[in-house]
Amino acid sequence: MNSRRKFIKHALATGVGALATQFAFANIILPQTKSKLGVALMGLGYYSTDLLAPALQLTQHCELKGIITGTPTKAEQWKKKFNLADKNIYNYQNFDSIANNSDIDVIYVVLPPSMHAAYTIRAARTGKHVWCEKPMAITVTECQQMIEACKQNKVKLSIGYRMQHEPNTQQIIKYRKDLTYGKVHKADAAAGYYDGRTDHWKQKKNMGGGATYDMGVYPINAVRYSTGLEPIAVTAKQSTNRPHIYKEVDETMEFDLEFPGGVTAHCETSFGKNINNLLVTCEKGWYKLSPFQSYSGIDGITSDGKKLNASIPNQQARQMDNDALSIKQNNDVLVPGEEGLKDIRVVEAIYRSVSESKRITF
Repeated sequence: MNSRRKFIKHALATGVGALATQFAFANIILPQTKSKLGVALMGLGYYSTDLLAPALQLTQHCELKGIITGTPTKAEQWKKKFNLADKNIYNYQNFDSIANNSDIDVIYVVLPPSMHAAYTIRAARTGKHVWCEKPMAITVTECQQMIEACKQNKVKLSIGYRMQHEPNTQQIIKYRKDLTYGKVHKADAAAGYYDGRTDHWKQKKNMGGGATYDMGVYPINAVRYSTGLEPIAVTAKQSTNRPHIYKEVDETMEFDLEFPGGVTAHCETSFGKNINNLLVTCEKGWYKLSPFQSYSGIDGITSDGKKLNASIPNQQARQMDNDALSIKQNNDVLVPGEEGLKDIRVVEAIYRSVSESKRITF
């Protein structure tokens, strides 16, 4: 608007006001944006079905407009349930043609981790923005390829770390930045659940299974945003109580991270036990969240009695709305691909520490 006013003011000053004004309003058009960006979910498993699709019924800045699935029966069910247009339903062979579909602005990759890199890159080449579930990928190299593909195609890449959008988590990040309790000395985090399944992709190495990839990125990400630092060394130990099930991947992983300035973190992740807590110890007190990554809400307390129990209607809706708003306003997303890459860097070091039975430095 300011540039338009300057143009018109200049035109009036040069004596061609009427013509210039007509030209300005006829040809200088402010960019128009959709009120809601269209999202296509790729992969219709539990997370899309039970969490993302319902959340997209609550969002203000985006909406469910399409699906990408390899299962025709699911396609038909989703079409009827969400009143999806036939032209917005794709499979993995033809979804590249989504490039020509103006209904779709974002492709949300919700597949097993081993497929994240290939399909994020394909999605980026369609010219659509990409949201990718955690863990970002299997290797740092894959993460770099995903980031580069999105940059080359001028689309935004956001990783599905919903906790960084959650208000209690944002509050403890603010405590760290403001030094409310002094400098952070230590952060302890644990995330896991008892998984009774015996033949799921999370138990298969070639699909990106294992507790550290699936749940371990929660404590890794948590101690990174709690300290504001990147680790410089890790020592890890892997174990299982069910070796007949966890033959290929880790059931439980414990690891200690070292950060600059003597800051440390002890973390654990597991498919064999229910654990869900984050404790940050500082110079002048502490704060903790327990649970710190539950779908049903976050709860916590500080050493001086402050309650950390702010609630929001839906975590996934908040995450997707924030990311959609960043696209609409052309701002940086809260959790870009570079953030996911940093966690996978740690994951790779954890597995290396186990395989070589030693402390690994970065």
